[in-house]
Amino acid sequence: MLKQTLQQKLLQKLSPQQIQFIKLLQVPTAMLEQRIKEELEENPALEEGWEDQPVVDEYSDLDEERVSDTPDEYEETSNADVDVSEYLDGDDTPEYKLDDNNYRSDEDEKDYHPAISVVDSFHEQLTDQLHLLALSDEDFLVGQQLVGSIDEDGYLRRPLTSLVDDLAFTQNVMVEQAVVERMLGVIQTFDPAGVGARDLQECLLLQLERRADHPASYDAIRILTRFFDEYTKKHFDKIARSLNLDEQAMRAAHHEIIRLNPRPGNTQQDHSKVLQVIPDFVIHNEDGVLQLRLNARNAPDLRISDTYKDMFRHYEKAEKGDKKMKEAVTFVKQKLDSAKWFIDAIRQRQHTLLSTMDAIMDHQHEFFLTGDQTKLRPMILKDIADKVNLDISTISRVANSKYVQTEFGTFLLKSFFSEGIMTDSGEEASSKEVKQILTDLIGAEQKRKPLSDDKLGEMLNEKGYNIARRTVAKYREQLGIPVARLRKEL
Repeated sequence: MLKQTLQQKLLQKLSPQQIQFIKLLQVPTAMLEQRIKEELEENPALEEGWEDQPVVDEYSDLDEERVSDTPDEYEETSNADVDVSEYLDGDDTPEYKLDDNNYRSDEDEKDYHPAISVVDSFHEQLTDQLHLLALSDEDFLVGQQLVGSIDEDGYLRRPLTSLVDDLAFTQNVMVEQAVVERMLGVIQTFDPAGVGARDLQECLLLQLERRADHPASYDAIRILTRFFDEYTKKHFDKIARSLNLDEQAMRAAHHEIIRLNPRPGNTQQDHSKVLQVIPDFVIHNEDGVLQLRLNARNAPDLRISDTYKDMFRHYEKAEKGDKKMKEAVTFVKQKLDSAKWFIDAIRQRQHTLLSTMDAIMDHQHEFFLTGDQTKLRPMILKDIADKVNLDISTISRVANSKYVQTEFGTFLLKSFFSEGIMTDSGEEASSKEVKQILTDLIGAEQKRKPLSDDKLGEMLNEKGYNIARRTVAKYREQLGIPVARLRKEL
């Protein structure tokens, strides 16, 4: 049976402006210019340049919840609601453009035109080598199919039977598998050495065959041909006994193998895929006093279009009953409100970034002074959120994609957050500190007898860090360090 009832519900819902601000907050400096460019293209009321008479009123308090009181539905705005003076008055320059920490230096003002290196791609270089050969039409088509099937690492990971089918269906070329295998042998003679291999073992052997005149290469070929699995597991003693190699010969063969390139296709890097890291913050140490500065690109010069403000002046003198004028003013007000909100959001973004980074700098003060990773203190998102009175999710968005430049390198903010480990003295140490000590211990070990996880755990406990073997293994894996057996060297 259907029944009508009245209910009251209390809901919290983000406005469209708040959602857009959240997205703007997590955009790194490297992408901020593109986001501003998109806004300039979409909104003609927003322009680049200094504002002589800014239209943005200062916020007394900035928080993540308050972004703008711009109405969500502009089309409902009536003529009577439009206060022209609101868009024409104001003589206070926004604080974010006057902050000494965000000045534009001479270097910022210079036009920067990075040099662009024009380099043929990996596959283009293989194709060029294919063109240099005197091949029949059929062999050339097979060679093209093989080159196109080689991945970026330089390997052919597809079965030859699949390539035969591809040639039949896409090129209408009927060939035997033996023809494809013969052309693969031709391509495996191309540069870089090892290209066209079907697995790591074949890749290394192709490179060693070109160095067959070297004495150690012969032994290296024997090792990889007969004892590849044992070599990957570093069972050097077993291999040496089986091949009657003394210690010196085994060491020479091993050094010959480790000089090879396991990813020949990676020799020619695609420079267009290199991501340039632009720091969002810069920290200087001036006589023991840390100075924090926000990248000047975070403080763009934006203003309201004079043309749109002139429209309002014209409206003030026109007849208020004009329907077309009313529609025009409603449209202009929508664009101006959007421009005002965007300028406000940029300023609030800057305030949030600075306050968050300032809290991180204060918490990790010793590290930013010395650059010593063992000085990093335990820090979680809640620690910073409590200091700046913001939500944990806001701190997470700031830390996830922002970088800070220091005298000791450029770091991702997220890397400063870590768990805490209790020491014998009752103090809490950062897991970053423990990882650094673990790295130092492994770096100083005897490579012929690497330290096991149990031994590393004992050594850390002797230093006052209460840590179990399984935790040592977890940290070692996070650092990308293999187990003791795989760290063994001759």
